[in-house]
Amino acid sequence: MPKPTGISLPMARKSVNCGCMLKPLFRALFANRLFLAGGGIVVLFALLALAAPALSHAHILREPFKQDQKALDTEGMPLGPERGYWLGTDNLGRDVLARVVHGARVSLTVGTAAMVMATVIGVAVGVLAGFYGGKLDLGLMRFTEMMMTIPPILLAIALASLMDGKIIHLHPASVHWHFLDVELRRGMVSLFLVIGFVCWPGMVRVIRAQVLALKEREYVQAARVLGASNLRLIFRHIMPNLLPIVIVTAAMSTANTILLEAGLGYLGIGVPPPAPSWGAMISDGQAYFTLSPHMVIVPGVAICLTVLAFNLLGQGLQDVLDVQQKR
Repeated sequence: MPKPTGISLPMARKSVNCGCMLKPLFRALFANRLFLAGGGIVVLFALLALAAPALSHAHILREPFKQDQKALDTEGMPLGPERGYWLGTDNLGRDVLARVVHGARVSLTVGTAAMVMATVIGVAVGVLAGFYGGKLDLGLMRFTEMMMTIPPILLAIALASLMDGKIIHLHPASVHWHFLDVELRRGMVSLFLVIGFVCWPGMVRVIRAQVLALKEREYVQAARVLGASNLRLIFRHIMPNLLPIVIVTAAMSTANTILLEAGLGYLGIGVPPPAPSWGAMISDGQAYFTLSPHMVIVPGVAICLTVLAFNLLGQGLQDVLDVQQKR
């Protein structure tokens, strides 16, 4: 009679299956050109954004806020790419390259945080509407459709315009409490909250449609017959199968949140100056476009590359994950 090995056969088979599933997935991702191109650009911008303070401290990059009168010509106009300024200067004598690199910190941070917020809200609303159905589904979807009728840029402008230092009292006026006072002021936190709030409706329909299909699958019905609770069905059987579509949608949504952040910065209601913002840099350079086009072209190219990168990343993920699911 053979001696027990101490490892059950089902457990060993399960670990082997997990490894066999992950290896082809990573192999397919790194073989996908769209994923590599988009991921490479995103990683490059992310590394530059993380290293921006260190590069300025090491004097590899100039300070993004430092104004230098010597960085202007004799007529007080911005310089082109010359005299040590690789991408030229702006109308205040600040280095455009340093401001673009530091502006990546604002755009990527706000865009990613807004994407996370929009994803959490969109997934929660879509799962609740698709799984429970009935009046809850009707109410949530009507509210979502109402939100979708409002252009996101207009709603973001309306909400961002409220961030002017007003104080909201979260208590009755007769009670003199101050720890419940909330000050509405412009900044990165308020900006990603505004953008995240206006970008979640687009994800709800996608998630709801997937949940409607998943909850009718045989394994979900079998788990329900065996007595599994609704929470167990959602988090054990529905959510793991939603993960691929959530990842793809989140990657593509990041492009929209970054573009919306740039639009708000261009309109002057984004991150307050002197913090560098790609949209605000385009707005500042618009008056000098004829003589100093680099003030507009450089941040514009940064926005286009970042948006393109996240779209390529999302498309590559979609191609690979769709193939993996079909297998």
